[in-house]
Amino acid sequence: MNNSLAINEERLIREFIRLAEIPSPSFREGALKDYLSERLKALGLEVEEDETGAKIGGDCGNLLARLPGDGKYPAVFFCAHMDTVEPAAGVEVVFQDGVFRSKGDTILGGDDKAGIAAILEVLEMLRVVPVPHGPLEIIFTVGEEQGLLGSKNLDFSKVRAKFGYVLDSSGPPGTVIVAAPAQNKLDITVRGRAAHAGIDPERGINAIQAAGQALAQLRLGRIDTETTANIGVIEGGKATNIVPDLVYIQGEVRSIDRKKMEALTEEIAAVFNRVAADSGAKSEVKVNLLYPEFRLDPELPLLKYAAAAAQNARLPVRFEASGGGSDANIFNAAGIPAANLSIGMQQVHTTEEHLDLRDLVADVRWLWEIIKATAAEREKSS
Repeated sequence: MNNSLAINEERLIREFIRLAEIPSPSFREGALKDYLSERLKALGLEVEEDETGAKIGGDCGNLLARLPGDGKYPAVFFCAHMDTVEPAAGVEVVFQDGVFRSKGDTILGGDDKAGIAAILEVLEMLRVVPVPHGPLEIIFTVGEEQGLLGSKNLDFSKVRAKFGYVLDSSGPPGTVIVAAPAQNKLDITVRGRAAHAGIDPERGINAIQAAGQALAQLRLGRIDTETTANIGVIEGGKATNIVPDLVYIQGEVRSIDRKKMEALTEEIAAVFNRVAADSGAKSEVKVNLLYPEFRLDPELPLLKYAAAAAQNARLPVRFEASGGGSDANIFNAAGIPAANLSIGMQQVHTTEEHLDLRDLVADVRWLWEIIKATAAEREKSS
């Protein structure tokens, strides 16, 4: 029997549309959490909500759900995040020619509701096509889009699985993210001295000019294959007749190599401090590590399971590094190996976001085969 035939595409289509049309921007995932909690319970899982919402100022916490399995097989977790970026109010899904899109004035929410839909469909399949499997844990996090806040506040002592998979990368199904960068967030303040721009400009110290001179000296964009840097926000000035005395800048540095990230962060801070001092201004650079990097050992069993499963699902297998962080960064930092799986979502964080049904079906096949692969490997070794 080809177990992939148990996929109910009509049910999968309905499920994704239902999920996408429940608004769940960061910190306001409550309605989606309520829906998922009831869905998981109906599928036979034990469901628990943690206290993360209260810690981060949101309206709900993470969901941790468990499906019992045979203890002779390894326990595995699957994780996706419930929150989306904005604009997320009033999402109306258009499904045409096998592709999900929004009407065009909101995001679609495939990031990360494609992952949630795939997980739910696999759980539906397990009800009608019994296959050997170990205990399964489903983790739906909050606040991922705001710096992985949900996973950062997860009580990992409650996670029984020794490894798992995060479903949260763009790119074709079959691609496994085995490395991802750490990220430093930079909050930079340049302080000059205000003066009347027409009457007494000599008295002023132009903070915008100082900041601009510093920015012109920075190395930004793609630094090397592992490292990037960006300045994304600049705020300053009140009026054209006032020499501006304050500029606020936000930026970031990412690298899979922690030493490279720290060195470039120090370089940026040194440039601002030097240029500010030369112009009589003052600068302050605050650095916050948003999340750590990870690089998975290629010999880890979870990668072998993912590769074998992709082959069984007739998907091309690729191991790649990512330029973005995910909940997988936090799981790995907690000592629980986690790979991030590509699930086909495209042009995420834009109103042009879309998802091909063929990719969503491939996601389900892949997860199904991962569950089977973990049991099959244990049978071989017993």
